[in-house]
This record gives sequence, C-alpha cells and structure tokens, in this order.
Amino acid sequence: MNTDIENLFKDKVIGHPAGLFIIFFTEMWERFSFYGMRILLVLFLTAPMLGTNPGWEWPREHALALIGTYGSMLYLTPIIGGWVADKITGYKWAVIIGCFFMMLGHLSMVFETPWSLYLGLALLIVGTGFFKPNMTSMISEMYKGKESKKDGAYTIYYMGVNAGAFFGMMLCGYLAENIGWSYGFGLAGIFMLLGLIQFWLAKDFFGQIGEKPSKVHEVELPQNINERNPKEQDATEHVEKLNPFTSVDKVLIILSALGGFLYLLNDPISKIGNINLLNFKLGGLDGSSVTVLTALVLFLYLIITRISRYSRIVRDKIIAVSVFAVFTVIFFAAFEQALGSMTLFARDYTERALTGSSATIFKVIDLILTVGPLAIITYVLLLLFKKTYKKILLSNIILSLSFVFLWYIVYYKINNEFSKDATEVPATWFGILNSFFIITLAPLFSRWWESKYNPSAATKYGIGLLLLGLGFGVLVFGTLGIPQGAKTASVSMVFLILAYLLHTMGELCISPVGLSYLSKLVPGRMIGFMFGIWYLAIAIGQKAAGTMGGMIDKITAEYSLSSFFLIFTIVPAIFALISLVLNPLLKRLMHGVR
Repeated sequence: MNTDIENLFKDKVIGHPAGLFIIFFTEMWERFSFYGMRILLVLFLTAPMLGTNPGWEWPREHALALIGTYGSMLYLTPIIGGWVADKITGYKWAVIIGCFFMMLGHLSMVFETPWSLYLGLALLIVGTGFFKPNMTSMISEMYKGKESKKDGAYTIYYMGVNAGAFFGMMLCGYLAENIGWSYGFGLAGIFMLLGLIQFWLAKDFFGQIGEKPSKVHEVELPQNINERNPKEQDATEHVEKLNPFTSVDKVLIILSALGGFLYLLNDPISKIGNINLLNFKLGGLDGSSVTVLTALVLFLYLIITRISRYSRIVRDKIIAVSVFAVFTVIFFAAFEQALGSMTLFARDYTERALTGSSATIFKVIDLILTVGPLAIITYVLLLLFKKTYKKILLSNIILSLSFVFLWYIVYYKINNEFSKDATEVPATWFGILNSFFIITLAPLFSRWWESKYNPSAATKYGIGLLLLGLGFGVLVFGTLGIPQGAKTASVSMVFLILAYLLHTMGELCISPVGLSYLSKLVPGRMIGFMFGIWYLAIAIGQKAAGTMGGMIDKITAEYSLSSFFLIFTIVPAIFALISLVLNPLLKRLMHGVR
C-alpha cells in the first residue's frame, strides 16, 4: 500500500497526485448528473400538462413529498454503502457499482413515465449509497502518512463537487426548459455514463488503493480526526469496550429504522397514489404521525441510554454533538427549500424576462460565469493528460471527449442566447448561485476560521442560522406586494439572488464545520456510529424541507406567500438565538475542543 501511495505522488498535478484529479473529474460528472436532474424534478412534476414543454401538473405538495423522501434516502443509503465497501467490495468497486446504478437511474427517467420515474429515483438512491461515502475513503487511503496535504486535497475535491453541481444545473436546466425535459434528464445520464467509463478505465492507476476491504471500518472526514495523547486514547478505548451494543440497543435500532422507513415511503405514496400503508388512527393521530413519532421516541431513548453509559467527558462531548445535530436538522429543513419552494418561486413569482440593456448585461455575466470556470477546469484536464497519458490513455480520451461535448453544449447555449434580442432567465439558473458563491466565498471563510477571530462552534451555528433566516427575510420583503392566493407574480430577481448569497454564507458557517466538530469531539471508535447519526440528522432535515415546502400552496391561499417565507425567517432566527445563548454551556461540554 505504501508503495502504491508513493507511486501516486510521483505524478503530481498542482502539487497533488494525479489520482486525486481522476477522483475530482469522476465526482464532477456525478454531481453534474445528480444536481442537473434534481433541480429539474420539481419543475417537471409541477409543470402544466398543456403547453410548449408539458409536465405532469402534480400538486406542489405531492411533488415536494416525493422529493423530500428522495432527498432523505440519499443521506441514509451511504451508511449501508460505506459498510458494504469496507466489508465486501472495496472502495473502487463500490464507486463503479454506484456509478452504474446512477447511470441506469438517469436513463430510466428519460422515458417520463410514472414507473420509469420511480425506478430511476430508486436506482439513484442505491447508486448514491455506494458512491457517496467511498470517494472520500479513497482520498483517505491516498493520503495516509501525508496528512499535512489532506486539507488541500479536500479543498480541490470540494471544488469538483461544486463545479459539477454548477454546470449540471446550468446546462441540464437550460436544455430541459428550452428544448424538453427528456433532454435535461438525458444529458445528466450521458455525463454519468462518461464518468463511469472514465473511472473504470483508470481504476488500475490506483494500484491496491481502494481495492481490498479494510479490516477496520473507517469513515473519512475532511479533517484530522481525534488527535489525542496516548493516555486519553487508552482511557477512551477502555470506556468504549464497556459499552457494546446490547440486544435492546439493536432492537431499538431496527424498530426506529423500520418506523422511519415506513414513514418516508408512505408519505408520498399516500398523497400521490392514494395508497396508505399506515391506515390507522391512535389518540386522534393518523397512522403516519404515530409511526414517525414512535420511531423518534425509540431513537431518542436509544441515544439517551447509550450516552448515559459513557464516562462523563465522553458523555458531555456526545451531548454537544447531539445539540449541533438538532441545529443541523433545522438548518437543512430551511436551506433545502432551494431545490423545492425556492425553485418554484423562481419559475412562478420571479420576473425572468429581460430586454434591451438588461438582457445584454445578463448574457455577458452568464457568459463569464460559464466560460471562465470551464476554461480553468479544462486547463487542469490538460495538466492531468500531460502526466498520465501513457498510463491511462483510454481514460483520458473518454475524459477529453466529455469535455469536447461539454464545450459544445456551452457553445450551443451561448450562441442560442446571443442570437436573441431578449432573453428569459431559466428558473434553474438560480440554482447555480449556491455553487458559485461557495467557490468564491469558501477561501474567505476558511481564512476566518484559521484566524484569531475564529468563533466558537455554537457561535458559528448561530451566525449560520441567522444568515439563513435573513435570506428568507429578503424574500419576505420582496413578496409583500403579492396578493393572497396568487399563483404568479413578477418579483425582481435581485431578491432571489441576495437570498442565495445569504443562504450560502450560512451554509459555509454550518455545513463544513459540523463534520469537523463531530470528528474532534467523538472518540475514534465511535466515529462510524456518530457519522451515521449525523447523516440521519441531515436526512430528517431533507424530509422536513419537502414536507414544509409542500405547504406553500395552502399557506399562500390562506395567508400570503410572504407568510410562507416568514416561517423560514423566524424559525432559524429563534434557533440562532438559542445557539448563542447555549454557547457557554456548549463550550463546557466540549471540554476545550475548538
């Protein structure tokens, strides 16, 4: 293994092994297809059946119920996929299997039938479970013994994630809205296929890295994990050995997982297909509510009883992580409106038709946003080709063809838009703002965290939630003039752009640092378990986002659209205040960890 690592570091691109950039481009195509498809989903499902680009005209509540369940499942299957890779397949083959399932999923969605849609989403959920946890695990193996370079490696990897999301939403969205939904879904599938072939042809470049299952399950996070002195490590291990999972623990895990799964499955099925798997009532509550509340109570009992069996210091730290997990649920329940209600707001309530100088300015900005990043990434591709063309020629040829095709789509888009006097900004275009703001603002936030002004964990969460609430506050202000029950309006796009900016700043305060604090607070042998809990928190947030977003029509009809966004302004603000108030307590619970 060490020999393979040293061999990888012989061929460097921008100071990092060429293998990192093979992973970079594979991740980029996966995110391209994932986000390219996902931003289309709510628009396709709710688009009128009669029109130039007909959709299925689902009620928004139904569409967001399905999307909420889909988003939630995407954060649960990686827990299983990571285990399968560790025990059976190895990381490389798990990535290949994941790419294959996702490619089939995108292909299935091209046909635009109910069964092909559900099958496609199911395949994407399974594929993501294999893919998501194992790309970072490969980076972990590549940088064993070279931990000082890990932060830079994950920064590059993170850029691949956001570059894929950026171009996927922009180009899949453009083709879907301007030509047809199948073209958008199809483009996502094509690049997923190209990513699969590229990685499969390059897999031998990594040697034994990621090939064989490791003996000990390790969940890799983009930070240095649990650096302790030997005495503390020994003490922690002794405590953990005294707290194995009991039979009761295992039963509670099974029951709470089963209850949660039934709720996730039943929610869209009962609304869309009128098939209620939980058709009973208890104490005035319907079966779905009873099931999810019972699962939640059982899970909380499991967590509380397990935490109580640890030593005081370990217990305090896990309590701190649990509090942050609650804040994470609240954050994602509001933040993930971006791919639901905010996308609908962009389509139905935002003035997107531009003429004259406004249209020209937008076209120039869009040109710079598109060509600039693509030119930089193409330059990185050339550097990779220069270093590896003798070793993985076929993989590089496929990757090069991918970029030729990508440049052609970009050329088609730009040429088509500049040939028009006026332009209509696609509703999907606003989705790229999050990726753009992350790429531009992440270095500034990183410097802030490394400076002497680095705030505490609770303060970061407070700032992040407050910025999130402020973003929705901007939308509240922008929608004050929309009458009760209105289905369309023409609000300036400035409000939506500013909301995305504030939301992204909030994300940079919470999303990256959450895993960082988990990795520092949780004892090494508990990382896998707590990482699963963290994914569960995000999954709950995803489902809550779909459920709450599905209330947009009801709240708009009874009150107003500004009232709907006011909910997402007030709730994060309240929890921001709670986080700041709890700051002294959380500092004590963290026992000096920063």
